[in-house]
Formats: sequence, structure tokens, C-alpha cells
Amino acid sequence: MSTWVVVAIVVVLVLVVAALTIKVVKQYEKGVLFRLGQLRGTLEPGLRIIIPLVDVLHRVSLRIVTLPIQSQGIITRDNVSVDVSAVAYYRVVDAVKSVVAIEDVRAAIDQIAQTTLRKVVGQHTLDEILAETDRINIDIRENLDVTTAAWGVEVTLVELKDIQLPESMKRAMARQAEAEREKRAKIINAEGEHLAAAALGDASDIMMDHPLALQLRNLQTLVEVGVDKNTTVVFPAPLMSTIGELGAFLAREKAAAAVRPPGASRTPSRQSGGHRSPRATPR
Repeated sequence: MSTWVVVAIVVVLVLVVAALTIKVVKQYEKGVLFRLGQLRGTLEPGLRIIIPLVDVLHRVSLRIVTLPIQSQGIITRDNVSVDVSAVAYYRVVDAVKSVVAIEDVRAAIDQIAQTTLRKVVGQHTLDEILAETDRINIDIRENLDVTTAAWGVEVTLVELKDIQLPESMKRAMARQAEAEREKRAKIINAEGEHLAAAALGDASDIMMDHPLALQLRNLQTLVEVGVDKNTTVVFPAPLMSTIGELGAFLAREKAAAAVRPPGASRTPSRQSGGHRSPRATPR
């Protein structure tokens, strides 16, 4: 019985020593080896053997890490209070620096990202923050790279995620947008009136050169009015004057026929200027 106990103890010790000796570095990792507290170098991915109780292996992930930057209360350059949140993407490019130069690289980047976000956004006005987010993202990333380069970390991308405005500022911006749209509508309306006036001026010039064009237009108007079977017809003023002149012409012809002697022949005549043409003499 004691033999089995000894064998079991030996097996356990072998397993413990193997667990302490054999280390596996994954493909996306790099190992940083310390021996008696001194840096011995880096270990590539694969199966690696270290000396138990003497060597210490730190595995460093080389994958891109997503770091949300929590919302920050920021006062812009034009004294507007906004809450801005963002997201940063970084990766370790130097495993040794990320272990030796900084204690907790993720926590450090989180803190420096928050302060950099406040500093960069605070240097811009509200209109610039809303319209030039791409340039602000580049400025934040460049500022972060200056600090994180000494930690062996590269910030690959920074994006502003959300911009919260005060309710009073939202209402003011809505009024501004409404006023801008009203201005555009008035300008478009004025341009339309200008074009319509120019077209009417050209049409009036054509009608002055061709008087019959005005009469044809009047007749066309009457046709359009008559389509709806209206009981009231409105005659344009030029048409009424033409009817009046026609009535005066008929009255003069009737008077001339009344004073003409019986048996006298009448030659066709044309009225000009309101005077009768000379009557024909009897044969």
C-alpha cells in the first residue's frame, strides 16, 4: 500500500514540475522571459520549457484591443457643455516595453485616452466638433501615439462614438436650421418671380409686334373658361373695346343706309377714323 502511495506522490510531483516547466505560447502571443528577475528575452509561439521557480514567463497578446472611452463632460472653445464618448483601438508592437515600461498597459491607455479626449475636443468649437469629426479623430490618435510609443503600444484608430448636447442647444440648433430653410425658400421664390417676370416681358414684346397674338390669347382664355360650363363669362378689356368698335361701325353703316336715296347703288366702303366714305351718285 505504501508503494502505491509513493508512486502516486511521484506522479503528482512529475505533473507539477511539468506544469511549471512546459509553457505554451499561442500564435497571437509573445512571451517575455525573466530569469531571477532579469530580462532574458522573448519567446516565440509554440511549446517552450522554462526552469521552475527560476524563470517567470509573461505572455503578451499582440492582437488589436478595443477600448471604449467613457463619456466625458467637455466645455468647447465657444463655451458649450457637451458629453463626448469615443472608442480606441490599439495593439502591442513591443512586448518587452509593454511589460517593463508600464505596470498595466490597458489601464494606462484608458486613463490617457480620457484626458486626451478632453484636451483635444476642448480646443474646438461646437460646429467644428459636429462637422470635422475625422480631423478630431486623427488629432486624438496622434496625441495618444506620442505617449504610448514609449510603452510599446500603437494606437491604430480613434473614433468619436456619441456627442450629447444640452436640450437648450438642441432647440437653438433646430431654430437655426428652420431659419436657414426659410431663407432658402424665400430666395428660390424670388428667383422664380424674377424668371416669370422676364418671361412675361418677352411675351409682351412679342404681342406688341403681333397684335393678333393678343386676340388669339383672349380667345384661348375664353375657351379655357368655357370648359367648366360656367354661367358667367368674363371678357378681357381689349375684347370689349373691339366689340364696342364693331358696334359703332354697324351703327354708322345703318345711318348711312337710312339717308341714301332709293335706287342708289352702294359701293363697298371702309371706315377710317370714324368718317363715312363718299356715296355713289345716281346713274
